Amino acid sequence: MTRRILGIDLGTTYSLVGALVNGEPTLFPNANGALLTPSAIGVDHDGQMLTGEAARSLALTAPDRAVRFFKRDMGTLRKHRLGDRDFTPVELSALVLGALKRDAEEALGQPMLEAVITVPAYFGDAQRQATRDAGALAGLQVHRVLNEPTAAALAYGLHQRHREMRCVVLDLGGGTFDVTVLEIIEGVIEIASSAGDARLGGEDFTDALAEKITARVQTEHSSCELQGPLMRARLREACELAKRRLGAEPTTRLVLPNVPAGRGEIDVDIEVTREDLERASLPLLSRMRVPIERALRDAKMPTSKIDEVLMVGGATRMRSVVELAGTTFGRLPLRSLPADEPVAHGAAIQAALIADDAAVDDLVVTDVAPFSLGIATAERLGGTYVPGIFTPILERGTVLPASRSRTFSTIADDQTRILVEVYQGEHASVADNERLGELEVTGLPRAPAGAMGLEVRFSYDLDGILEVDASYDGKPTAAQVVIQNRKGKLDPLALERARAALQKLKIHPRETLPNRTALARADALHVELTGGARQHLAEAMRYFRAALETQDPKIIEQVRGQLIAVMDRLR
Repeated sequence: MTRRILGIDLGTTYSLVGALVNGEPTLFPNANGALLTPSAIGVDHDGQMLTGEAARSLALTAPDRAVRFFKRDMGTLRKHRLGDRDFTPVELSALVLGALKRDAEEALGQPMLEAVITVPAYFGDAQRQATRDAGALAGLQVHRVLNEPTAAALAYGLHQRHREMRCVVLDLGGGTFDVTVLEIIEGVIEIASSAGDARLGGEDFTDALAEKITARVQTEHSSCELQGPLMRARLREACELAKRRLGAEPTTRLVLPNVPAGRGEIDVDIEVTREDLERASLPLLSRMRVPIERALRDAKMPTSKIDEVLMVGGATRMRSVVELAGTTFGRLPLRSLPADEPVAHGAAIQAALIADDAAVDDLVVTDVAPFSLGIATAERLGGTYVPGIFTPILERGTVLPASRSRTFSTIADDQTRILVEVYQGEHASVADNERLGELEVTGLPRAPAGAMGLEVRFSYDLDGILEVDASYDGKPTAAQVVIQNRKGKLDPLALERARAALQKLKIHPRETLPNRTALARADALHVELTGGARQHLAEAMRYFRAALETQDPKIIEQVRGQLIAVMDRLR
């Protein structure tokens, strides 16, 4: 049996899974036949867990029974309530990964136990570890947590391996924005710098438009109630559809029927223009410029030296984002791959590299540290020491794997102990950075202050594992620690308990998920329609429910197709 390792793009809004098949990255469809699986989890009235499109549609009609955008909470202790229990972001991500794993197994006809999972380049240590834990909960051995822009570069590099070029990857997904500067030289993809914003994505553009529409509606209809969970979900969905349409058309109409207003209801029907979206987006576009400028500065590469601009992520379809790239770099972006797919393609290529697939044996990829790593120190100012100073040892942008060291001195006479506190970040004060762990060095020989030198060495690899060594007087290592006990990390016992709890959940069977998805989509659309269109959809739904009662797969598939066709016409 051919050894295959999955490449997974675990996205904020949508996720994809693929592998290298016959030398080409191949993406696998979900149970509904789509390559994009919404990163959404829900629970239906029977207590069965729903994933993907069924859960996303459920969020529009019952927002208290479905959750989305939980990737933004990875690495935190936040919990989301679904049904009668709370779920962590790690558990919710594991349910999405489990669904992707089953889709790949269905397509390949073999068990899949290994994976490469992508993360935003600007994800910190805790978020990367949470991603690994989610993979483990889903039954996957995660070989590599790969930066999304690096994955996109691999996807383009596979087809451009004999070309020399300097590129900038602008990766604007649903929840994060990354910028990576890189060079491709004869199959070697060398990352020069990465920067980004882990809380800026396409969903923020939708929220900005929703705020603008809310203010406009309430100005015209002061009694309108748009703040409840259901109305907010409906409004966001309408704004998301409007945002997509405005990519191709200068104007569109936003329709919200049956909006609560005073003691009754009104139908909201307003025109939304591309200019409305662009004005709402101005603060977000300004935020995008900051990491672009930082990445170019770190790479010491002016825009005049950039040969190609690669646009990755569904949100880069927005015209304002394309125009931002064009004005910044003075050229149109390269779009030879669908915006949603390069990251998953690149993950599949990285997985093939790990599996020693001969089809990619001439590709080499390097990566860089997205954050600076250092320790807490004290600095003498006048006659006193000021503690809490962040002193970097391994700077951001360092090519990985890497090993760097610095020597520090004691600050007190006869000091026999030093506590080395390890931090990640860019701020001058450790209080503003993230604490990763600590290393205690004891048994130092007594000496005057400043006479004892302690060498602290950081060794950091492509998997994000940091090893810290401390030694003095040229002796072998006095103390060593591998930073693994990170915030939010599941220890083996907690991992096993969480896996057992997830296995007890009633996961909706894959073979019936298309039926549940079709009904959930239809129900969400039924809420938005009125008049004859609503009656037409209701009739199609009744026919489909009757077909389900027959339990005849051929009849069910035929009538489901008819229902989907009706929805596509009415949408």
